[in-house]
Formats: sequence, structure tokens, C-alpha cells
Amino acid sequence: MKKEQRLAKEILEHIGGQNNIKSLAHCMTRVRLSLRDNSLANIKALKEIDGVMGVIEDDTLQIVVGPGTVNKVTDEISRLTGIRSGEAAEESFNTASDIRAGIKQKNNTPVKNLLRRIGSIFIPLIPGLVASGIINGAANFAKNAGVDEKATWMQLLLVIGGAVFAYLAILVGWNTAKEFGGTPVLGAIAGGILFSPALAEIQLFGEPLVTGRGGLFGVMFAAWLMAVVEKQVRKGMPNSIDIIFTPLITLLVVGMFSLVAIQPIAGILSDGITSAIKMILDVGGIVAGALLAGFFLPLVMVGLHHGLTPIHMELINTLGNTPLLPVLAMAGAGQVGAAIAIYAKTKNKRLRNIIKGGLPVGFLGIGEPLLYGVTLPLGRPFITACLGAAMGGAFQAVMKTAATGIGVSGLSLTPLIADNKYLLYLAGILIAYIFGFIFTYLFGFKDEMAENI
Repeated sequence: MKKEQRLAKEILEHIGGQNNIKSLAHCMTRVRLSLRDNSLANIKALKEIDGVMGVIEDDTLQIVVGPGTVNKVTDEISRLTGIRSGEAAEESFNTASDIRAGIKQKNNTPVKNLLRRIGSIFIPLIPGLVASGIINGAANFAKNAGVDEKATWMQLLLVIGGAVFAYLAILVGWNTAKEFGGTPVLGAIAGGILFSPALAEIQLFGEPLVTGRGGLFGVMFAAWLMAVVEKQVRKGMPNSIDIIFTPLITLLVVGMFSLVAIQPIAGILSDGITSAIKMILDVGGIVAGALLAGFFLPLVMVGLHHGLTPIHMELINTLGNTPLLPVLAMAGAGQVGAAIAIYAKTKNKRLRNIIKGGLPVGFLGIGEPLLYGVTLPLGRPFITACLGAAMGGAFQAVMKTAATGIGVSGLSLTPLIADNKYLLYLAGILIAYIFGFIFTYLFGFKDEMAENI
């Protein structure tokens, strides 16, 4: 039996069986399960499965199995249960309110829910953003090295790398409407309206409209409003004409309101956020960089880090790059240093195997396997990893490194670093590695702590 088949089978055994799954999905490292009855899940047994690096109890049950593996395990669970990834199973018991009642109330704060919603919008887009960002970065790296940008192969690379960014507003609008229960194509149209090049030819209240004003914040709000208005219109619409008049009225009302109100308001919001972040990094310098990098791992821990994606995208849209991403990328680097220190000190075979499995992807910027499999369960190394990250973040802030696109952090982000500051970015990573190692080796880990793994 293949590893992925065994993992899928054992996961099903310890979550109450295949009939206890309401919906199935996955992100880059985690299998995400919505259960009908949360009490049937044996969390302790799940954590002890060989190949499971961690378990997070949230609005979904998230089982960390690592990149690459997660796709195959999810596919195998889908094959065994008949539930397609990203879809919900038919209800056979438990109402929606019963399921919601099983969610831990402490996780239902408005801010956390908002960030989770935003994460759900962007998580499906991340593979495309990462791949396209790396292609763009490699092409620009080649251009800086003297390659003719008019060469056919270079032009093709830039087209392939730039496609997702050219239509990102439409994709975000689609996912937003879908997330809030609306018709996805209406959300996609909201994104198309706000980013239409034709807006530059139109004057409203004596002022020309600006293509893309408000960025993805405006798109998400407009697409959300599409979902809300559509539901309200449908309530009073006869079934016989619903397919014609519900989308028609929704599109006209929200489309006009988006241009008159949403775009200007979202523009003020996006300008405020980008200006505030730039000011924090410019004025705060070394302290701001250290604090942002040092406190980023706790955000990753609860799965809310994807909520920052629209901020990165808006910084790129406004400034041409995001100075925030290289700083936050140091969180994973500090954790890599901490994991290497633990590997050097421990004699625990299982712990060493987990570290060996998590380190390669940790170097490439995917930190969940080390986070949930090593540093977080041990406790103190999580703190020393954050301290190592703070040192790297302070360096990145002082050196004013920035990224021209969204990508996985760690070494994989290097081609996307702006202004040819590749070596400075790598130096920051090395600093985070070194201090994560030193803090953990000297103060963060004793081998008897491995007995809890």
C-alpha cells in the first residue's frame, strides 16, 4: 500500500469514518475536513499517524501532511468517500446550525472570521500566483543579466507569467461571490467592471474614472455586494423569470454603485493601508521589521496569514513591489534554523525523521510541516524560532528589500526580489537561520522535550 493510501485510510479511521465527512478540501500542506460530528474525531490518534505532521482544530479539521503529499492524500480520500475535493456531501444528519455549534466559539471572532474568508478567496489562487510569480521573476532576472527582452522566448515567458495578474480581479471576484453564496460569474463581472480599461475614457462628476482604483479590496467588496443583492432580489422574484431578472437587476444596481461609491471608498482604504505599512517600515526600521517578522508565525499557526495576500497585491499595485513580504518571509527562515538545532541535539528518531521530511520544503518557504510537526508541539523552540525570525526581519527592513510579486517565501522568493537586492535578501535569510539555530540550541531545546512528540 502506498504511503498516501495508508494515510487516507488511517485518517478516515480516526475521524469517525467516511460518513462523518461533510466536505473535503486542501491547501498547500493541509487536508481540510468539515465533519458532521466533531466529537467523533480522535485528535490524539490522528497526531500519532506516521506521516501526519500536525492537526489544527478550527472551523475545519486541518491535518498537516506536507506539500505534494496533501494533493495525493486528498485525492485518495475523495476516491474512498466519493466526495469531490471542494464540494460538500449531501446532508444525511445534523443541520447547519448543529455543525456551526460544534465549532469552537473562541475561534469565531469577527477579525478571525474576516481573515478566514479572505484566505478562502485567495488560497485557491496561490498555486497560480506562485508559479506565475516565479516565471516573471526568472524572466526579469534574465533581463537584468542582459538578455534581450524582445527575444521570442522571453516574450512568451512574460505572457505566461503575467496572465494570472492580468485577470486577477476577475478570479478574485469569482471566488468572493462563491465564498459568500452568490453566483460566481456575477462576482467575476464585478472585478471586470472595476478593472476595465474603458473606465479611463469615462468622466463621472467631472472627474475621470481610474481603472483599478481601490484594487482588490474594491473587487472583494463589490463581489460580496453582488452576492448580498442577488439573494435579496431572488426572494421576491417569481421562479419563472428569476434566471433573467435576478442577475439583470443585481448587475445593474451593484455595477452602478461600484463605480459611484465602492471604487472611491476602496481607493481611500487601499491608499491608507499601503501608506501606513510603508510608513511603519520606513520610520520603524529595525524595530518594525523585527516585530513584524517575530509575530508572523503565530498568524501562520492559526491559518490567518493568507488574509494578508490582498495587502501584498495592493502594495505591488501601488508601489510596484511589496516591502512587507521579505520581512514576513523571515518567519519561516527562523523556524528552519530552529529545526536544524533540534536535529543536531536530539536522539529521538521520530523527531529527526519529521525534521528531515520538513526541512527541504522549509528551505523553499513552506513552513507548516516544521511548525506543526516540530517547533509548536515542543513549545519553547516555537519562541526561539520567532526570535530568529525577528533578527532576519530587522535586517530586511533596514536593507529595504521588497518583492515584485507574490511567491512562496524562503529561497524560492529570491527571483522576485526588487532592485537586484538578491544577495541582501539571502543574507537576511542566513541571519534568520543562524539566530534561529543559536537561540534554539542554547536556550530552546532539551532532548527530554522530544518525549512529547
